[in-house]
Amino acid sequence: MTVAEELIPETPDESEEPIKQRKNGLYPGVSDELADNMKSGWADTELRDLEPIPQAAETAARRAALSARFPGERLVIPAGNLKTRSNDTEYAFRASVEYAYLTGNQTEDGVLVLEPQGEGHEATIYLLPRSDRENGEFWLDGQGELWVGRRHSLTEAGTLYGIPASDVRELAGALREATGPVRVVRGYDAGIEAALTDKVTAERDEELRVFLSEARLVKDDFEVGELQKAVDSTVRGFEDVVKVLDKAEASSERYIEGTFFLRARVEGNDVGYGTIAAAGPHACTLHWVRNDGAVRSGELLLLDAGVETHTYYTADVTRTLPINGRFSDLQRKIYDAVYEAQEAGIAAVKPGAKYRDFHDAAQRVLAEKLVEWGLVEGPVERVLELGLQRRWTLHGTGHMLGMDVHDCAAARVEAYVDGVLEPGMCLTVEPGLYFQADDLTVPEEYRGIGVRIEDDILVTEDGNRNLSAALPRRSDEVEAWMASLKG
Repeated sequence: MTVAEELIPETPDESEEPIKQRKNGLYPGVSDELADNMKSGWADTELRDLEPIPQAAETAARRAALSARFPGERLVIPAGNLKTRSNDTEYAFRASVEYAYLTGNQTEDGVLVLEPQGEGHEATIYLLPRSDRENGEFWLDGQGELWVGRRHSLTEAGTLYGIPASDVRELAGALREATGPVRVVRGYDAGIEAALTDKVTAERDEELRVFLSEARLVKDDFEVGELQKAVDSTVRGFEDVVKVLDKAEASSERYIEGTFFLRARVEGNDVGYGTIAAAGPHACTLHWVRNDGAVRSGELLLLDAGVETHTYYTADVTRTLPINGRFSDLQRKIYDAVYEAQEAGIAAVKPGAKYRDFHDAAQRVLAEKLVEWGLVEGPVERVLELGLQRRWTLHGTGHMLGMDVHDCAAARVEAYVDGVLEPGMCLTVEPGLYFQADDLTVPEEYRGIGVRIEDDILVTEDGNRNLSAALPRRSDEVEAWMASLKG
């Protein structure tokens, strides 16, 4: 028996607890007359001319690959639940990547279930149906339609996602009664996990998570298109920032963050991660997201930001910009060294290359520069062997990119950092040099300068393509670009 067959709707209990009202709400209750009035007089709003979402064919292919990997097992992939921010307000919901990757759906409480059938699986997407108008949920409940907006009906959802849809409110009970091998993606829905607690093991569930992470290493054509959309919007967001640097100088890094966020919300779903708008010495803090510092002429701005599309694919781009439009001699020297390192890293990105090659190539250039400048004792091979350059380079030179800014993080080491690049992989190349303001091992004039240059690189059949090439990288081109935008 399938889970869908086990779901037998029950007649609501008349003693069912009523929808809770706010403790200090202005209305103490609902009269019978008002309750009856609210049940009727509403137009039929069912959407009957819907088409499947653009990626429906791709999500079906992904489910087929998942089915082939785990034959004969029930697979449960939750979207997750709303999380409370404070009191009765919630954080903006973002569905789990695993769920969104397999369905294209992004609503809270959703669960994808693949049930063994024959030699494959039957997929069902379990969702909250439209708000109930009989019990008043649609206007009385904090998550009702008149409070947070209309949900798709189950029929509409089935059309959109190409998967039969059922009521998720009955799923936990059915899973408790289900038999046979089962795996669940953990960490998103405590209720679903509790229903399966005696049926799953951490080791088997981790195998499911790892498979879904590695499945995203190579992007299909739809995903590449979405990544390019994200990058194109990000380029426009960087242009927006350059145009208002004078206003940022009059306020703070928050003006830069807010300017980029406007582009992300207008053209995409959100920012893909917390924007790093690091001016002056804040550029030496790798994940500076407080963005509450001063923006001063003569210093550098390290802007690390990315727009996330409506389908959750994010860009991840960094440019280090002279706030007044011109690099000083020392700033240019450091910037050009990072640019040279990035060029070496990008050149190493090609099919058949080891994943680590681009990192090693960039780190070698930076180590050579540090030795040349007298900041660390050579020879370069010794510096690299001992990792001495890391005092000023700090981080790895890149990571996989996709629906997570650090995508495929659960993949096996041998499939990721110890793996080989293939066409369709997308990664960042982002070397940097960071001279902390309190670093007494470098000349005083270096202190407080941080530079990172980051681009999103797609591995192609014959090499690579820089998805973010529309943003200038060479120091003289950056200056000319900034001048044209300010002019």
